[in-house]
Amino acid sequence: VNYFQDCSTFQSEDVGIGVRYLTEHGKAWWLSSWQIVFDRCPALGESIVIATYPYDFKGIYGYRNFMILDREGNYLVRANSVWFLYDLKAGCPVRVTEEDVRAYGDLKAEPFPMDYAPRKLARLKEYRESQPLTVTRHYIDTNHHMNNGKYILVAKESVPEDFAIGGVRAEYRRAAMLGDVLYPVVAVAEEKITVVLT
Repeated sequence: VNYFQDCSTFQSEDVGIGVRYLTEHGKAWWLSSWQIVFDRCPALGESIVIATYPYDFKGIYGYRNFMILDREGNYLVRANSVWFLYDLKAGCPVRVTEEDVRAYGDLKAEPFPMDYAPRKLARLKEYRESQPLTVTRHYIDTNHHMNNGKYILVAKESVPEDFAIGGVRAEYRRAAMLGDVLYPVVAVAEEKITVVLT
C-alpha cells in the first residue's frame, strides 16, 4: 500500500497536479476503497516494478489500478482503488472536472483485467472484539488523518500469524484522527477474516 500510494503521488507530481497543486486549489484526493490481490510475494532483495494509472473518473470518484511486477514482467500484486475528490474549504466531496485530471492523459483508459469485487463490504452480524488501539502521531499522514496503509496494518494484528493472506479488501468510511481510539471487531468465516475498526 505504501508503494502504491507513493507511486500515485509521484505520478501526480510528475504531471503537475500533485500536493502543491491540490493545496492551491483547496482539494485533496481521499481513498474510498482498495481491492488487492497477491499473486506471489517477492523474495527479500528481489527487484520489483511498481506501476499505476487512473482509468476512469465519474462524479466525485477516480478509479486507479496498481501493479507490482517482477523483472520479467510477471504480476506479483494487482490492485484496484477508488478515490474521491474532496473540497477542503467546503468540507465535502466535489465533482471531478476535466481540469482536475486532464494532465493524466486518457480520461477513459481500460481497467486492468482482474475480477473486480463489489465496492461495498457487507456489515458483520457476528464477531468478537479485539484489543483497542489509540491513534498516535506515527499513524497520521499529510491530510492529518490516519494513513490508509496503517488501517490495514492495524487490522492485520487481529489476523492469526499462520493465516495465508491472498488478498485484501479495505473500505474507508470515516477518517481516524490523532487521539481517536480504534476498537477492532473480528469475524472469521471459512477462508475469510473480516476486521472492522470501529
